[in-house]
Amino acid sequence: MCMHMCMHMCYVGLRMKSRRVQILMEEPHYERIEREAARRGVSVAEVIRDAVDQALPDPSDRRAALWREIQAAPRMPVPDPGDLRRELDELRGARW
Repeated sequence: MCMHMCMHMCYVGLRMKSRRVQILMEEPHYERIEREAARRGVSVAEVIRDAVDQALPDPSDRRAALWREIQAAPRMPVPDPGDLRRELDELRGARW
């Protein structure tokens, strides 16, 4: 069972990374990436993929990120729904 799980995880991991990219960069950039990879205990490629994800987030992930931001916001007082409805009705009446 454990071997099957490992093989599945390896297959899924390889399948997801289906495009090889070659880039040229200045040595100081590469050294920064290499230091970060060593600090985190991951590959240079993983650091670069994470940087791309942060710089160019997937639009479908944006909604989840916004929801986490809303959930992390400090609590604030919310008026009674009836009071809020009356206030909104008064504002609407003043406009119309």
